[in-house]
Amino acid sequence: MALQYWIWIAVGLSFTLYIGIAFWTRASSTSEFYVAGGGVHPIANGMATAADWMSAASFISMAGIISFTGYDGSVYLMGWTGGYVLLALLLAPYLRKFGKFTVPDFIGDRYYSNGARGVAVFCALIVSFTYIAGQMRGVGVVFSRYLEVDITTGVLIGMTIVLFYAVLGGMKGITYTQVAQYCVLIFAFMVPAIYISFMATGNVIPQLGFGDAGSDGVFLLDKLDGLHRELGFHEYTSGSKSTLDVFFITMALMVGTAGLPHVIVRFFTVKKVSDARKSAGWALLFIAILYTTAPAIAVFSRTNLIETVSNQSYKLMPEWFSKWEDTGLLIFEDKNSDGLIQYVADPKRNELSVDADIMVLANPEIADLPNWVIALLAAGALAAALSTAAGLLLVISSAVSHDLIKKMINPKVSEKNELIAARLSATAAVCLAGYFGINPPGFVAATVALAFGLAAASFFPAIVMGIFYKKMNKEGAVSGMVVGVLLMLFYMTKFKFGWFGGGVEADWWFGISPEGFGTFAMLINFIVSYVVCKFTPETPKNVQELVEKIRLP
Repeated sequence: MALQYWIWIAVGLSFTLYIGIAFWTRASSTSEFYVAGGGVHPIANGMATAADWMSAASFISMAGIISFTGYDGSVYLMGWTGGYVLLALLLAPYLRKFGKFTVPDFIGDRYYSNGARGVAVFCALIVSFTYIAGQMRGVGVVFSRYLEVDITTGVLIGMTIVLFYAVLGGMKGITYTQVAQYCVLIFAFMVPAIYISFMATGNVIPQLGFGDAGSDGVFLLDKLDGLHRELGFHEYTSGSKSTLDVFFITMALMVGTAGLPHVIVRFFTVKKVSDARKSAGWALLFIAILYTTAPAIAVFSRTNLIETVSNQSYKLMPEWFSKWEDTGLLIFEDKNSDGLIQYVADPKRNELSVDADIMVLANPEIADLPNWVIALLAAGALAAALSTAAGLLLVISSAVSHDLIKKMINPKVSEKNELIAARLSATAAVCLAGYFGINPPGFVAATVALAFGLAAASFFPAIVMGIFYKKMNKEGAVSGMVVGVLLMLFYMTKFKFGWFGGGVEADWWFGISPEGFGTFAMLINFIVSYVVCKFTPETPKNVQELVEKIRLP
């Protein structure tokens, strides 16, 4: 059967499943819309959390960026994995015990101030919009290749689907949809990896296969290092980033994870605190399956790409090459008119431009796997992007309807009108997110990394000190959040968008990249919060007693 038919079948069946679940679990109350009624089983919540967490950045872009940057790309692997452990152990149970729907809700009540709540709403919206832009970009990449439409049309199709089941079902619908999406995405990610690992090394376990020797007796990593040296790239197993920047990026991704509102809210959907701990453990197991496989896929895809295209005749390239050329994400320019593809590190001689975001998706095609495997991967990639986009949409809608309208503007609003406001704000949010998906600030993983930096700079200090430092007051927390998020926004726009006369790597402060600057902004947040706290009124006794209470086991 032709590839296009397989893709329509795989994507059509998976989307039918998601929409069916949305109808079956549609929300009828604000409790069901925000936290699924608080009755989700820990294993189901673990799967939903894993799907929420493993976005297009994890599924599509992480292995892609590792395949191009090698050792340097490991910062994403370490940061995102370590961050989830930090969240599960340090924050999730305490936030669940506090019992609020949203992160701005926690901050508003813990710091006894609508001003703090307002700042938290602003930060939640900034973080979520930056993050969701990466998901919509991922959706566009998948649709542009597999449905043979342009990226803009792909983003619009994805917006329609995710808006439908997010707005209809709320957190209740999203939770059970994400359970299905996890099953789809993990199966889609693992099948090609197992297939290629067996073809390349005879080992069916990808995590072991990429450290094995191929049919020629040469270990794959040694072979890839040799190919890189021949083409002028830095060795795959050695890094080019400074140690300081590696540390700052890893730390920003870790603490940013612990401050992500769409992940934190998942721990409010279970019945009790012990269930929050259990679901965190299950989620870590489900996440580890994909994260330990990504480096293997990176090695397989990079090796296959170089061996397939380097110094080969352009006219003899297989069909996948021209299909990806049509999307604009793979570009060949025959500079010396010899008809051969010169894929080298020297930009003056290099004739091939490959977007890192296509590597995971193109990998089965490059390896000439069966069409059904390629179609399965397309369905999995869409599941990863749409599951996280739905969670982010819910954060945006709840920030507007619950934290802004219900808690600040009109406390007497009826439950029905609050639900309407939530759905309208989700609709507006997906339209804005679609625009940034069509015009992203970078490839998926880099765009998402900026969201983690914003979360690290704004939420993490306020949440940590809100739980573990009972004397932290509203003046300190608000000052720290404002300074942290504005500093991160300034640096991000200066060096990612070229505002304020920036944009040159040589001008980075202390050699820290925009992806790693969230760590610096977070440290400034902590310092500002502590200093302001010491010179302003003490936290009320009842709030200090509340903090003591949520820390009890």
